[in-house]
Amino acid sequence: MKKITILTGAGISAESGIPTFRDSGGLWEGYKVEDVATPEGWRRNPEMVLRFYNERRKGVKKAQPNPAHKALAELEKKYKVVIITQNIDDLHERAGSTHVMHLHGEIMKAQSSQNPNIVYLLGDKEINMGDKCEYGSQLRPHVVWFGEAVPMIERAAFETQNADIFMVIGTSMAVYPAAGLIKYAPENALKYIIDPKIPGSLYYENLKLIPQKASIGVKMAVDELLK
Repeated sequence: MKKITILTGAGISAESGIPTFRDSGGLWEGYKVEDVATPEGWRRNPEMVLRFYNERRKGVKKAQPNPAHKALAELEKKYKVVIITQNIDDLHERAGSTHVMHLHGEIMKAQSSQNPNIVYLLGDKEINMGDKCEYGSQLRPHVVWFGEAVPMIERAAFETQNADIFMVIGTSMAVYPAAGLIKYAPENALKYIIDPKIPGSLYYENLKLIPQKASIGVKMAVDELLK
């Protein structure tokens, strides 16, 4: 069974109503990124950070997987599929994908502020000041903030190195280290890039460009691969 490794970015979830902070009027409107998405912001005002992510979590719960998420789940009928996502929502899982790696964490989980390996599934709960792990440290969002290490990146590189097909969907390919994963794909692997704004300077062997939004472009690629 051939292996497909897929990197997804904010563009695939934007069509489910989850905007990105890079868009005008996006997710982070009204907030400075350094106030809600850095360790320094957390130290300055943890109450505000918790409120911010509690609101974002409500938005994720209301959102539904779109045709692009569902099409990727269909690939598991014929391929071994690994999805590496930069998104912190759970839309891939709800669409039916069974092997999803979250490079930047998961908003539906909490972690210890002292030990990032202590993680809890939140369900319908919020995180508030005074909510602590079993060792007594305050809980924080299970999200990789700017300035923090991306603990899953080495595993993501391994999954890319061993792919027969590599797909990039809904990302500007400007956020590192995730943007560099395509360089790990084998030279003979078929590569897809699906996004309305594909950088013009890209060149890789066996590259197919689909300049479409995810809901259209992913279906085109999946239909092709399932044939």
